[in-house]
Amino acid sequence: MFKILKYSFYDLIRSRWSYVYFAFYFMLSIVLLFLNNDLSKAVITLMNVIIVLVPLIGTIFGVMYYYNSKEFTELLLAQPLNRTSIFLGQYLGVAISLSMSLILGMGIPFIIYGLFKSNAIWDFSLLLITGTFLTFIFSALAFNIALSNENKIKGFGYAILLWLFLAIIYDGMFLMSLILFEDYPLDKLSIVGTMLNPIDLSRTLILLKLDISALLGYTGAVFKKFFGTNLGLVISSIMLAVWVLLPVLRIAIKSQKKDF
Repeated sequence: MFKILKYSFYDLIRSRWSYVYFAFYFMLSIVLLFLNNDLSKAVITLMNVIIVLVPLIGTIFGVMYYYNSKEFTELLLAQPLNRTSIFLGQYLGVAISLSMSLILGMGIPFIIYGLFKSNAIWDFSLLLITGTFLTFIFSALAFNIALSNENKIKGFGYAILLWLFLAIIYDGMFLMSLILFEDYPLDKLSIVGTMLNPIDLSRTLILLKLDISALLGYTGAVFKKFFGTNLGLVISSIMLAVWVLLPVLRIAIKSQKKDF
């Protein structure tokens, strides 16, 4: 698996899309730091970009890499190699390369600007951690979609639909349910509903770490009470890890059963 991971990683690092992804965050961070003297404000702006863009790029790039490397994958499958190692190696290559582009693209400008001398270093670290989690989560979901659909058009369509649902539609449905059942206690429903969506969970953690929970609406006090504690932070981190492990586990199971 490590040889396949190494090959996939170096292949993607040499890809121009990795450089474009890196350059986008690099230039965005420089512009934000130039316009804002406060690092915390730059972190908030980057959060709004990352929460939407990272899942989209992870999903599209994962599906695209799977379909574009299909012939090479079939060649590997003809060799005495474990199927799970092949697909997990490719998945990790995609997720790690995208995460590196994200971390370096934002990290270098902030370090030059004096991140280590600022109090915003912990907020920025949480931003990078959640961005990395989202990259691994949606890359894994993308590989699951591609493994389940031989048709490339269907695969891309389902990938876009998945991102659209978790990034936009889910929030609307969740908000409507809170409005419809406002006469009932919604504490547990709000917490569970947030944990069932990795994008909402990541956004909530960052907003609470920046101490701007008022932006979460009338359920902000509930989130502040739970997610604002150390226990809430630990449980939320575990949930993000579960969001990574479950799709990865399905990749391993699906690759063993799939007829290539």
